[in-house]
Amino acid sequence: MYAFITGATSGIGKEIAYLLAQEKMDLLLSGRRVAQLEEIQADIQQRFFVKVQILPADLSVRSEVYELHKLVSAFQPEIVINNAGFGVVDHFIDSSLDTELSMLETNIVSLHILTKLFARSMTKGKILNVASMAAFLPTPKMASYAASKSYVYHFSEAINYEMKKVKPSIQVLSLCPGPVDTGFAQVAGVHMALPGISAKKCAKIAVKGLLKGKRVSIPGFSMKLTRFFVRFIPTRLLLAISYRLQQKK
Repeated sequence: MYAFITGATSGIGKEIAYLLAQEKMDLLLSGRRVAQLEEIQADIQQRFFVKVQILPADLSVRSEVYELHKLVSAFQPEIVINNAGFGVVDHFIDSSLDTELSMLETNIVSLHILTKLFARSMTKGKILNVASMAAFLPTPKMASYAASKSYVYHFSEAINYEMKKVKPSIQVLSLCPGPVDTGFAQVAGVHMALPGISAKKCAKIAVKGLLKGKRVSIPGFSMKLTRFFVRFIPTRLLLAISYRLQQKK
C-alpha cells in the first residue's frame, strides 16, 4: 500500500514518512528540495526495506499540482497527506504580497486541488490535511496564514461529512498542531514565542489519528485545553492575546 506525502523534506512531513515506513507502507514523497528527498529516500529504503518514490514539485505552481496528482494516481495510494505549507509573520500592510499569494497557492489552492482529485480518483483510503491551531482564531500579524489554515480545517470537516453520504470508503481528516519545532519559524523569519513540541511527537500523534480514522487530531494536552477554552473567550480579547503572542516572535 502506498502513502503519498507533500512537504516531505523536513519537519512533520519527514517524520510521518519514517513512521509510515515503519508500518511497512511504500511511500511517494514530494517536496521542492530534490537533494533532501533523495537523502530521505535512500535512508528509508535502507532502514525499512520499503519502496520510496520521490516526486519533486512546487505546489505554488498549479500546473505542477495537476501533474503531481497524475503521477501519484498511477500508484493508487490509499493514504494522502497534504502537509506542504508555510507562513508569513508581519503586519498585513508590510508583508510581501507576492509571498502571501504564493503561500495561499500552497496552503489552500494546491491542497484544495489535491483533495478534490484524490477524493475522486481513490477507491478507498484516507486524506489527511494539515491545518493548525491558528485555524480556530483570527491571528493579527499572521492574518493570512491563520485564515488559510481555517480554510483547511473547515474545508476538511465539511468534506469528511459529505463523504459519509456519497463515498464512505474515503475519509478526509485534519491535523491541527500548535507550535512545532520545524522549519516554519525559519521560513517565516521569526523566533517562536511559545515552546513547541518536536516534529517527531507531532507526527506520532498524526499517524495514530490517521490510522484510527480520527476526524480531527490536536497534538498535546495544552493545545486541546486551548481549543476548548477559546470557544468561550470574546473575539476582542482573543485578538489582543494573539497580537501580544505574535509580537514576541
